[in-house]
Amino acid sequence: MASIFNRRRRAGESLLSAHTILTLYFPAVVLSLGYGIATPAVPVFAKSFGTGFGVASLVIIVHNLGSVLSTIPTGLLLDRLGRKPILLLGPVCMAAASFLIAIAGSFPELLFYRFVSGWAQEMWKQARITMIADLGRERERGRQVTGLVGTEAAGRLLGPAVGGLLAGLSIRTPFVVHGILGLVAILPSFYLLREALPVRKKEPGEQKRPEFEPNPPWSMLRDFRLLTLFVAQLFAALSRGTLWGGTMLLYVAYAYHSGPELLGVLSTAAGIAGIPITFSSGYLMDRFGRRITMVPGFTLVGVGLTLMALGAYWQWSLGAFIAAFLWMAVAQSLTSGSMQVLGADLAPAKARGRFFGIWRLIGEVGHILSPALFALLAERLSYAAAFSFLALCAFLTAALVGVQLREAVARDSRDH
Repeated sequence: MASIFNRRRRAGESLLSAHTILTLYFPAVVLSLGYGIATPAVPVFAKSFGTGFGVASLVIIVHNLGSVLSTIPTGLLLDRLGRKPILLLGPVCMAAASFLIAIAGSFPELLFYRFVSGWAQEMWKQARITMIADLGRERERGRQVTGLVGTEAAGRLLGPAVGGLLAGLSIRTPFVVHGILGLVAILPSFYLLREALPVRKKEPGEQKRPEFEPNPPWSMLRDFRLLTLFVAQLFAALSRGTLWGGTMLLYVAYAYHSGPELLGVLSTAAGIAGIPITFSSGYLMDRFGRRITMVPGFTLVGVGLTLMALGAYWQWSLGAFIAAFLWMAVAQSLTSGSMQVLGADLAPAKARGRFFGIWRLIGEVGHILSPALFALLAERLSYAAAFSFLALCAFLTAALVGVQLREAVARDSRDH
């Protein structure tokens, strides 16, 4: 049976083959479900060690720090060791870290395991997008990536509710479940996944060796077009990092004195509205090219953030903010996964791991800086200035992509 799944077409697996479902979409939804289950237990568990708010917030910071620091080493390992070992190792390490969190006896232990979890999570993310770049057709990558993003979003919607119920049994239970789901998610890949690292043809008398360029990752920054699109990646992350990282809901709580009930409804509504649009955007990108969603999508994100800036300046009603928030949910969903698709198109065949090391590093740095810069501008200037900065980043992303992107899909005639 495994040999049936292992046979793949020369250009890549079909979008809904059993192999693709079991090695791409199934791990994505199960891992995101596990992550969502553990999420509501993290702050409560940190508080149980008697820490104050400032110290307890380190459980979030070190997890993000682990993801950031993992990017470049993971990219190097993907090109040296291959895609499959890293893709399998990431979820296994995540599961191990989650099991260890469940038995952590001190706050420093908890921080260390959270750091490892963030590092391992990035290994999985980077390996999967690299394999999509290796095996996916240019006219299928959009649907593969947005399918991945959409299934993850579905898992995240259900996860927190389940995690809250499990935490009622014991605050450590969600982490055990998270670990189990991490192992379950990756189990089919152990048997079905094939190595995707390009291999150089064997010369007489030598073994096959991976085909990769020996240049360091930063050598890619010499290419002006690539450098411009790296900058676009930074602006994209800055424009979106505040939207769904909790900062937007924090703004609603402070500016409109809203309670947790409304915040929960807004978060859920945004997620539900965004999932079908995310799936549709992948089809549009594959059918008409990447610009068809990226340029209008980031432009609409910029318009929505401009409306929020005006609302903050003129102190519009809560109803007006909710309308702008739902606008943002739709616009954001139109761009979901688009930068990953663009990265898969741009990644050089002989250095895809290192390319995604830089690509993901820039994205992670932007996601971390976005809420920090928003908070700084809101404190020093105003909420209107903070939203205006995010809007500018979105408009710049649309402009850079529109000017510099060369449509690979438009040139691809394989499916004609």
